[in-house]
Amino acid sequence: MQQLVQRTIDLLVASGEELGIQVAVYRHGRPVVDAVAGVADPATGRPVTPDTPFFAASTGKGVTATVVHVLAERGVLGYDTPIVDLWPEFGAHGKQKATLRHALTHSIGVPAVPAHLTVPDLADWDAMCALIADAEPWWEPGTATGYHAVTWGYVLGEVVRRATGRPISQVLREEVAAPLGIADELYFGVPASELGRIARLVDAPGSAEAMAAMPADLPLFKATPPALTPGADYGNNPLVLGSDIPSGGTMSARAVARMYAALLDEVDGVRLVPDARLREITALATADTDRMIGFPAPRALGYNLGRPGADPHRTLTVFGMPGMGGSTAWADPATGLAFALTRNRFFPGPATTADQLSTLIAEAATA
Repeated sequence: MQQLVQRTIDLLVASGEELGIQVAVYRHGRPVVDAVAGVADPATGRPVTPDTPFFAASTGKGVTATVVHVLAERGVLGYDTPIVDLWPEFGAHGKQKATLRHALTHSIGVPAVPAHLTVPDLADWDAMCALIADAEPWWEPGTATGYHAVTWGYVLGEVVRRATGRPISQVLREEVAAPLGIADELYFGVPASELGRIARLVDAPGSAEAMAAMPADLPLFKATPPALTPGADYGNNPLVLGSDIPSGGTMSARAVARMYAALLDEVDGVRLVPDARLREITALATADTDRMIGFPAPRALGYNLGRPGADPHRTLTVFGMPGMGGSTAWADPATGLAFALTRNRFFPGPATTADQLSTLIAEAATA
């Protein structure tokens, strides 16, 4: 499988379809693929290495969810606990019945941020949380689902902070990344000393046209200001990379694949959650039409369901999160696979490379 993946990504880089790319696969807790190709920084020619972190946009949401589940397993959090029990201010304007489960399933009804927000606003944790706490919900919490592109990470991150007394970046490092030996490859808030290691994103040809072709009246775009929509400039911004913005994340493919592998199995003596918790957090929680994107979205507790490149309704054992731009990470308890792909040729349209490699791995595993 290693040779098959390496050959595939080498061809993608040689063709110009990819610039720099990482693919990592674990099976039953053991690494079976750790392949890289291309350059991390086209300006300097710095090559991609297995430990190069990439900004991976919403693929970081799966990391946030995992932090929550580790804390839930330890009894620090409960899925049906009202958010106001930990964060009283969140109950403003009728949100007092919103629970952690509602937050995980994008059901709390606060998917939007004001149109004037910019990146410096995102970097102000307390101000963002105060803004979201005081937001009027678009629907009664728990009665509908709609992708919370920006607000999701702040709500869950503030619940984590209130429950533990620590920012979610610290909890990620101490409770998940360090035990798995990936504390220098899986981040919310990259330390300034590490910014020089991060891959540089480049907008792929046709990116602007792809964005322009999307429906202008899509509620998702009304909820997310253009300045906060991921792209190369956004993902290269040191303020984005260095701040706690846990609706996105910065990671190597092998680090996030290792995290997912440790949800499924023991990895070098570390298992993040037991089987009973795994079944609970990966079960179908909602398949309702998503109010922000306009089509049904099967979801578990903090993860999307369905394998990239396949009919999600036929691959519901697969859980994970894609990221705008083409990154993805997922795991499948049915096959024992954990997969991750990171790339720096940022394209906001269909994630063809992620679909291709996900299908390649799934088929190779069952051949």
